[in-house]
Amino acid sequence: MATRTVAVVLAGGIGARLGAGRPKQLVEVGGRTILARAVAAFDAHPAVDEVVVVMAAAHLREAAAAAAPFRRVSAVVAGGDTRTASTAAALRVLEGHADEVRVLFHDAARPFVGAAVIDRVVDALDGHEAVAVGVPASDTIVVVEDGLVVSMPPRETMSRFQTPQGFRLGTVRRAYALALADPDLRATDDCGVVHRYLPDVPIRVVAGDERNLKVTRPLDVVVAEHLAAAGDAAGDAAADTVTEDLT
Repeated sequence: MATRTVAVVLAGGIGARLGAGRPKQLVEVGGRTILARAVAAFDAHPAVDEVVVVMAAAHLREAAAAAAPFRRVSAVVAGGDTRTASTAAALRVLEGHADEVRVLFHDAARPFVGAAVIDRVVDALDGHEAVAVGVPASDTIVVVEDGLVVSMPPRETMSRFQTPQGFRLGTVRRAYALALADPDLRATDDCGVVHRYLPDVPIRVVAGDERNLKVTRPLDVVVAEHLAAAGDAAGDAAADTVTEDLT
C-alpha cells in the first residue's frame, strides 16, 4: 500500500505586521484569499491524500468557508498562540495516523507554492525522515550582537528556508513530545524543532522557488498581486490551448 501524505496548512497567526486589520491569510490577492490559494495547491496535488487547516480560533468560520470548496480538506481546527502550538494542534488531529505517514507543514501565508516544490519534498521523504525547502541567500548574512558584527558566515553556505517542510509523522511526533516538555522551548519552524530535539536525524534540503514568497508586510501584498495576475493569466492561456485542442 502506498504511503499516505497529509498536508497541514498552518494559518494560526494573525499577521499583525501586515496591518490589514484581519489575519493575513484572509486577505485577497487576485480575487482569492491567501489561505484559499495555499490550500488549493495541496488539494490539487496528486501525491496529497488529505489536507488539514489550522486557523486562529477567532476566525475558524472564515477559514472553514475558504476551505469548503476543496475535497481533500478533512479538518479545520483552531491553532495556538505560537507556531509550535499550532503544529501541536495539527498533530493531535493526526493521532490516529501511522508513524510512516508523510506530513507536510506549510505556512498559509505562502500562497504560491508550486507543484514542483511539493514533488521534491514528497520524493525526498522516501529516503529521509525530515526535509526542508531552501533557496540560496542572495544577501550577505552576518551575526550581530550589541550592534556589532561578530561573525560573517560564507554566503554560499547560507539558505533561506521556505515551506512546506516534510517529515515522517513518527519523527515529528517524537520531536514535539520532547519540545513541549521543555519550558525553554523557542522555535520558529518545525525543522528547527527536529534539529534541536532530535539532533541525530539528518534534515535533507531541497530546492525552493523564489515565487514561494511569504506574505508578511504590505509590500509583499503588492508582489503577490503581480504573481497572482501572472499565474492566473498563464492558467487562462493553458485552458484556451486545451479548448483549442479539443475543437
